[in-house]
Amino acid sequence: MKKYFLYIVICLLAGFSSCIEEPDGYSNSNEGNFEALWHIMDTRYCFFEYKDIDWNAIHNEYKSKLNLVYDKYDLFDLMTDMIDNLEDGHVNLYSNFDVSSNYKIFEDSVENFNSKVILSSNYLGNNYRKVNGLRYTKIKNGKIGYVYYGSFENTFSDQNIKNIFDSFADCDGLIIDVRNNGGGSLGNSERLASYFFNKSMVTGYIRHKTGNGHSDFSKPTEIKTPAHASVFWTKPVAILINRNAYSATNDFVNRMQLVSNAFSVGSWTGGGGGMPMSSELPNGWMIRFSACPMYDSDMNQTEFGIAPDYYVTMKESDVASNIDTVIEEAASIIEALTF
Repeated sequence: MKKYFLYIVICLLAGFSSCIEEPDGYSNSNEGNFEALWHIMDTRYCFFEYKDIDWNAIHNEYKSKLNLVYDKYDLFDLMTDMIDNLEDGHVNLYSNFDVSSNYKIFEDSVENFNSKVILSSNYLGNNYRKVNGLRYTKIKNGKIGYVYYGSFENTFSDQNIKNIFDSFADCDGLIIDVRNNGGGSLGNSERLASYFFNKSMVTGYIRHKTGNGHSDFSKPTEIKTPAHASVFWTKPVAILINRNAYSATNDFVNRMQLVSNAFSVGSWTGGGGGMPMSSELPNGWMIRFSACPMYDSDMNQTEFGIAPDYYVTMKESDVASNIDTVIEEAASIIEALTF
């Protein structure tokens, strides 16, 4: 069975022998699939108490609507509406005809990013270099290195980063722009952060479910960010963030909070502080969910996002002139630090 295969593998890798068995006995019917989804979330989702969600009340509300379900599309929409109450971008229902997405966490936020502006001659322009998802160039008359990284799905090598740092050797500082980076690999997040640490540090914690109860968790396990052995940036570095910086990007920003010469500029990140895992329903649909809560170095939850060190929003007048307010503020801070 494919059910909970990913969850079991991760538990084994983490050394947790107390991982819970997959629930069984649900029929491939509208009610059976509904109850299987609700039960999987009830026993595995990790933020019910933190978000103060009454999952039993939500069960009763949406089960009463099952009599209005006439086909698979109605069932998919009903279950999507139910899990949307969690307001979690890591909770998705997958079928062979649709994938649910929860955009509520982004609806009321300022986008704080304009791709046309960063591609203008003021920033990346037409002559930037690119390697494995990293686009980079010098800005502000060559005084500052600028890197845009749009997805942590893109894997880079140590040599890639060394070449980028070498090209910025005569710059006063560095800007890493991860706005609108929806996440990807936590391994890439750790690797990118490691180039800014001069020693290994505990940058967060993670807990794992140990039982079916909403509060059944293991003791916190340390998450460390290592220092890279040979590639290291020592000058000021600004991390540009916005609400669409999510999941692995949120993790990267969390790690970089402990770098002494780093600071963040922009608006709150989107969060996504739960390790996502997946399970299968009787009809073959997959449900992904946040299973393991992750914390910062002070054991604060990061599910709802991380605040910037310097809160800056884009000005419409700047955008009209192909000026990125957030980049400009980051550059000014770097200039002040190196004056």
